Amino acid sequence: MSVTLLAGSATASVAVTAANDPAGTLPAAAAPSSPAAAPVENLIVGYKSSASEASSNTAAADDAAAKGKKAGKQAKFDRRLGTGAALVSLGGAVAPSEAAGVMAQFRADPDVAYVEPDSRAYAMSTPDDTEYAKQWDLFEPTAGMNVPAAWDKTTGSGVTVAVIDTGYVAHSDVAPNIVAGYDFISTSSAARDGNGRDNNPADQGDWSAAGECGTGSKASDSSWHGTHVAGTIAAATNNGKGVAGIAYNAKIQPVRVLGKCGGATSDIVDAITWASGGSVAGVPANATPAKVINMSLGGSGACTTSYQNAINAAVGRGTTVVVAAGNSNADAAGFTPASCNNVINVAATNRTGDRSFYSNFGSIIDVAAPGGETRRATDTPGTVTTPENGILSSLNAGTTTPGAEIYKPYQGTSMAAPHVAGLAALLVAAKPSLTPAQVESAIKTSARPLAGTCTGGCGTGLADAAAAVTAVTSTPTTPSFENTADFAIADNATVESPITVSGVNGNAPAALKVGVNIAHTYIGDLKVDLVAPDGTVYTVHNRAGGSTDNINQTYTVDASSEVANGTWKLRVNDNAGGDTGKIDSWSLGF
Repeated sequence: MSVTLLAGSATASVAVTAANDPAGTLPAAAAPSSPAAAPVENLIVGYKSSASEASSNTAAADDAAAKGKKAGKQAKFDRRLGTGAALVSLGGAVAPSEAAGVMAQFRADPDVAYVEPDSRAYAMSTPDDTEYAKQWDLFEPTAGMNVPAAWDKTTGSGVTVAVIDTGYVAHSDVAPNIVAGYDFISTSSAARDGNGRDNNPADQGDWSAAGECGTGSKASDSSWHGTHVAGTIAAATNNGKGVAGIAYNAKIQPVRVLGKCGGATSDIVDAITWASGGSVAGVPANATPAKVINMSLGGSGACTTSYQNAINAAVGRGTTVVVAAGNSNADAAGFTPASCNNVINVAATNRTGDRSFYSNFGSIIDVAAPGGETRRATDTPGTVTTPENGILSSLNAGTTTPGAEIYKPYQGTSMAAPHVAGLAALLVAAKPSLTPAQVESAIKTSARPLAGTCTGGCGTGLADAAAAVTAVTSTPTTPSFENTADFAIADNATVESPITVSGVNGNAPAALKVGVNIAHTYIGDLKVDLVAPDGTVYTVHNRAGGSTDNINQTYTVDASSEVANGTWKLRVNDNAGGDTGKIDSWSLGF
């Protein structure tokens, strides 16, 4: 299978020159950035509802004093917040390292749901990037992604995002955030670098002559697509030039898979594996595995086993995978990797908050994000009539080989996906313990309704960066456990994969989430049970699905009568001959 990039076709070259805010609509800088290591005066302590300190100020006061004494510091209950949390005074400003000692005492208490410094917020200054005023997709209230309001809490520091795309052409607005990547194009003619795979992911240009990519194919210029995607995610910000990246302190790892006439599934599958920290024969280990992968690429057809296995393994290694829905104004279920499980599938919206005219749609869409429209649906394909409504990012002026760096508006689900990849980086930076499932849940549940309409389905709505960041920083993480080891499923045999749960108080929930990833060529042969620590059996799949391949699904089980801690098992019974497989991974979400 060959796949292509997913920027819209209406992308004729429109260089954008540097410009400040001509309308004078943006606020001036109001305050300096928050100090990196500001002293701490108070702590916010959230107690579990079952604790006496949750409702009794006296109990909270006694607890604060005792914990402060253990840490060698003064700690005093101050007042109850509107949320029910306790504000604990440290008796004056102390260094973050000293506050950490008191916080450690609270965290060690099983009755404490969370503890955090009472940090300060500052009036946010507008980035001084010269093209920022044109980035409606970040800040406009109608259809922007509400990104600036997230920056006081997280800017993506410490997170690497792999951009599996055309590679990277040097651009000074992105260069500060580039880390070593890899070129996975195995065919030298497609790569245009005179060899096969190597450690140089430089974009050599994906231009092609008429008929070169199949009978009737049109000539096309180089897109520099990967560089445009990279700029949306993590262009340098507050550097007095160009555009602002969504996660502007994250790192970009360019992974080259698309060259002349697209890219091969085999190369992309290896790229997914390597980018997420897996091993690929003949390729050096990835020194900086990505916590987020962006794939603004795709082709027709349902998700293949090769794609699904690679994605499942990447997610099992803790990497969130974001994909573009596709630009065919059709059901995304007919496109790959958009139709794969374990991904965040992103549709595109326009500046008025409607689904972009080209964007794919459907029940498998997870969320929408700004993808822009550089032309109206009724305008001639290939023209650019509304560049101000596209997604502006870093690019190159070369028509075939690299030329001067520029900024240019593109449209496409290729532009929507990196908005969500950038948001995923913000979330992981804010809370490194988040699993890919938790990242996806936070983005989807915090999305807001579209200002316009989406015929066909755009998931849970428009991704909202500030709301998602607030959700993960103010809410305790739901405990989750996973077993990613492979367990072979033989004909007419039974196999069990265990997960040992610890540190969870009380019983399991009435909506225990059981994530199941089974690779098997005939799921109608299979009976799948969740076995509780006391031996109680909960059947989640019973020989349904006929000849369908694979089970990649999250089931909800009422396990409220079961003690949470202990060894749980996923039991799979193969009831026929002729088809085999494996338990690829499974998880429990409490």
